[in-house]
Amino acid sequence: MESEISKGKTAAIISYILIVGPLISLSMNSESKNAYASFHIRQGLGITLTFITLGLTISHFESIMIAAPMWVFISVLSIYGIFTAAKGETKPLPLLGNFFQRWLKMI
Repeated sequence: MESEISKGKTAAIISYILIVGPLISLSMNSESKNAYASFHIRQGLGITLTFITLGLTISHFESIMIAAPMWVFISVLSIYGIFTAAKGETKPLPLLGNFFQRWLKMI
């Protein structure tokens, strides 16, 4: 298990970079299918999809009072994910992590 974590750690950390991170991590993990990296790729892809969905939804309001909490929420989730990936843990993200694991289980 320890060797699997060390082999997948780079892809796991990269997966939390919004939009491009999950795509890069998916290509890095396409051949080896590392379970540790796959867990974090699902989490990172979920954050990216949440970011896009919330961004499209709140863009119609054009208010910093609405946009700022979204940015804080996404930033906190991404930072939390990066730290758990760097520590070698597979803890789901708060609030949405378990949903991401179920919805994106095909990855």
